[in-house]
Amino acid sequence: MSPAEEEKSLPLPERWPRASRFALSACAAAVAELVTFPLDLTKTRLQVQGEAAVHRNGAAAGQAVPYRGMLRTAAGVVQEEGLRKLWQGATPAIYRHIVYSGVRMVAYEHLRDSVLGRAEDESFPFWKAVVGGMTAGAIGQFFASPTDLVKVQMQMEGKRKLEGKPLRFRGVHHAFMKILSEGGIRGLWAGWVPNVQRAALVNMGDLTTYDSVKHFLLLNTPLADNSVTHSIASCCSGLVAAVLGTPADVVKTRIMNQPRDKQGRGLLYKSSTDCLIQTVQGEGFLSLYKGFVPTWMRM
Repeated sequence: MSPAEEEKSLPLPERWPRASRFALSACAAAVAELVTFPLDLTKTRLQVQGEAAVHRNGAAAGQAVPYRGMLRTAAGVVQEEGLRKLWQGATPAIYRHIVYSGVRMVAYEHLRDSVLGRAEDESFPFWKAVVGGMTAGAIGQFFASPTDLVKVQMQMEGKRKLEGKPLRFRGVHHAFMKILSEGGIRGLWAGWVPNVQRAALVNMGDLTTYDSVKHFLLLNTPLADNSVTHSIASCCSGLVAAVLGTPADVVKTRIMNQPRDKQGRGLLYKSSTDCLIQTVQGEGFLSLYKGFVPTWMRM
């Protein structure tokens, strides 16, 4: 059998390992996104509740929506908008995962093999894994940022309707085209700075905490290397990732959701720093952790 025929006889995962890993990770991410998406929508709604800049600029015309916690927010969406609205914005969220997972995987493998390099024994040091994971996550999030922008704005359409405001989009394609026509290419990357910061912080917290907690449990408790240990380590890593990433996520959501002028410039915030300052001054430091519980639950 010739080498070409032998290669054709191999299973697809062995013939195209990177493509197979990408396809599997994208499918897994899409399923996970659909299952947990109501938490994401609830988180987004919580992050813009009581937004001081909106009230200060007189942009809260229409009926004011009372402050609610996570459960009341989710229940309110179902009662006032319908059960299906818990998945409003799920399509761009799936697009986001496909872009993010693919770019992050390719970037991480390139950083590991060509930039950071393995050790002499072919191992990959922990600190390099953290740096590579943070960098790859940030790069992946940058390329996926337009899909995140559309997702956030579509998630807020139901709230706009309750406030008596006109809906902005008819669908995902219309959302992309409208944002592009109003703000150009730059408009699609509105909020990319806190978005990238969040991705880097989440990856750092997740990678460092998971291994540290798992090793601590194996060395200092009678727990074995099983599903219980992995579950505890995952909960702890998700907690740290949520603590590190939620402030940037709140800033990202508010910048992406703010109204814009005809040139695509934000009317409430000049930059992510301006949004951070206005949020803390107007609502207090803890406002940076609005939506923390559903964020942690998703992780």
